[in-house]
Amino acid sequence: MKTAGQYRYIYKPLLFAACAAPAVWMVLGMLMALGKTGFGMDLGADPVSRLIHACGITALRLLLITLAITPLRMLTGWNNLIRLRRMLGLFAFFYVLLHFTVYGWLDQDLNLAAIGADIVKRPYITIGMAGLLLLIPLAVTSTNKMMRRLGRRWTKLHKLVYVIAALGLWHFWWQVKKDIREPLIYVLIFAVLMAFRLKGKFWPTRAPERT
Repeated sequence: MKTAGQYRYIYKPLLFAACAAPAVWMVLGMLMALGKTGFGMDLGADPVSRLIHACGITALRLLLITLAITPLRMLTGWNNLIRLRRMLGLFAFFYVLLHFTVYGWLDQDLNLAAIGADIVKRPYITIGMAGLLLLIPLAVTSTNKMMRRLGRRWTKLHKLVYVIAALGLWHFWWQVKKDIREPLIYVLIFAVLMAFRLKGKFWPTRAPERT
């Protein structure tokens, strides 16, 4: 109970603050660009593109951190890390949704025809949209009530996170014109996380001790 209380009243609020911080920094950046505050994210010469990228990369990082929870739990024996995974996943969805919102609102002026044409004509946007659509059922079924209602089907459904992460990486890779170093780093991290899962499946690791 003591450990559960620590996660509920200490670690989860700290994680919430850390996950929300990039969004706050972006808002402060927009206010700074308007001369309303003296600090925030430097949006540079192309603020809209900077915001779109910041939202997308934050979502991708949170997805990878979410996928890292199970390997970390197995390596360290800290089983209560699982209590943090849902919040990480929901914040990843939040930033993906924000990524699309900034694109549709600030970049495309909510022109649905232009957005639809982009989704059809630009493969990297098509892939990104597919990832967003796949995230929606995961976010909707993230409650305890839905976990109980779906039972084993919940676990199968939430394995879509691997596909979503792969689509996010593909979206990022195709968006980059020449310098692929940054997306390559995330691809390698994803590959390591997937390799660890395959190792655990075919060569089970020692069960972690309870904490």
